[in-house]
Amino acid sequence: MQVWKEYQKKNKDRFLEELFELLRIPSVSAKKEHKDDLIKCADALKHRLLEAGADKVDIYPTEGHPIVYGEKMIDPSKPTVLVYGHYDVQPAEPLELWKHGPFDPTIVDGKIFARGSCDDKGQVYMHVKAFETMVKTNSLYCNVKFCIEGEEEVGSPNLGKFVAEHKDLLKADCVLISDSAMISLDTPSIDVGVRGLSYIEVEVTGPNRDLHSGVYGGAVANPITILAKMIASLHDENNHISIPGFYDDVAIATEEERALMAKAPFNEKEYAEDLGVKELWGEKGFSTNERTGIRPTLELNGIWGGYTGEGAKTVLPSKAYAKISARLVPNQISQKITDLLINHLEKIAPPYITLKASLHHGGEPYVTPIDSKAYQAAAKAMEATFGKEPIPVRGGGSIPICSLFEKELGIKVVFMGFGLDSDNLHSPNEKYDLANFYKGIETIPYFHKYFAEL
Repeated sequence: MQVWKEYQKKNKDRFLEELFELLRIPSVSAKKEHKDDLIKCADALKHRLLEAGADKVDIYPTEGHPIVYGEKMIDPSKPTVLVYGHYDVQPAEPLELWKHGPFDPTIVDGKIFARGSCDDKGQVYMHVKAFETMVKTNSLYCNVKFCIEGEEEVGSPNLGKFVAEHKDLLKADCVLISDSAMISLDTPSIDVGVRGLSYIEVEVTGPNRDLHSGVYGGAVANPITILAKMIASLHDENNHISIPGFYDDVAIATEEERALMAKAPFNEKEYAEDLGVKELWGEKGFSTNERTGIRPTLELNGIWGGYTGEGAKTVLPSKAYAKISARLVPNQISQKITDLLINHLEKIAPPYITLKASLHHGGEPYVTPIDSKAYQAAAKAMEATFGKEPIPVRGGGSIPICSLFEKELGIKVVFMGFGLDSDNLHSPNEKYDLANFYKGIETIPYFHKYFAEL
């Protein structure tokens, strides 16, 4: 609609500066020292939602970081859209790899470089500004509610309790989320599913203290070596996960679904070059897009032990550690996979070490039916602003709260992500294209319009 375009064009610089203010707040949920920053960010969002036109905005404390809730109910007879997002961000380390300060947003070649620029402050703020656009131009078609949390990056440990205790408050007809990616501005796409997650940490202990590697080397098992061997054994020669029972519940994609996924343009050479690798790696028998969408994976996220400081120290360490995550697909249950993984590691642990494993967090996979009203509205909205129908794809990441919303509220989730897979999420130099940020603000009002009509 022309009135939306005019309002957004007039206010685009202000929209960006407001986003920058949010990006300057180091709202790292994983670190206790940032507790006050999370509170500051929640307060900032409350202020912006009220400015945008929300009639009611409250901050709900939790046992962890607060949840921001806002709403504008124009007519109880009209449909209600619940917008979910998160204002917490990943740790910025390693800091030395950032070209600019992670909390000093900088524009380079039309891209915003900052932690949280895409995941998820930039994307959730698109919804705040799209909401403002509709309110200020008197063209709000739906009731709108916001639920913006501060713990997504640590597994949303308190969101489930909040949703269960506030079902009436959160009552809606669909959940709209922008915390995912699209193929490109030239080839729009919509995630129709995200993978689940099981994330554990492992501690391996050998001797009761660090030892001199010359005096004891060759006589005592090195925990780092043993842990490395155990982890290496979790994949076979075809890069198939070797844990018994891991694939038992995997929903096998149909040939029709695989053919639909294959329509997405993909250049393997460019993909590899962008990542700086000579060849790609993955489970035999599946394409790259299938490996990152419809197949489960098991990844080593970190491994450490012994002396890692400057210079040399000839030590045979007492302990070694690893963080391991599994991405899950439909029909897999996170707790079952966690138990399988831990039990398998305990089974293959040799007698000369002691293994202790613990769960960090997990979540279930989720799929959005493409015949749902919410998906149809999202597809129609993107076609309206991109000029072409979006391709349905499966996302490789995890948004654990999706299945929670459907279970507790009885409504479907629809994804409208405007980020790119190349936006360095969770990595140094996270970025978000200005064009994508503004395209999201342009497109989201159409979703509300079409969802109300459907």
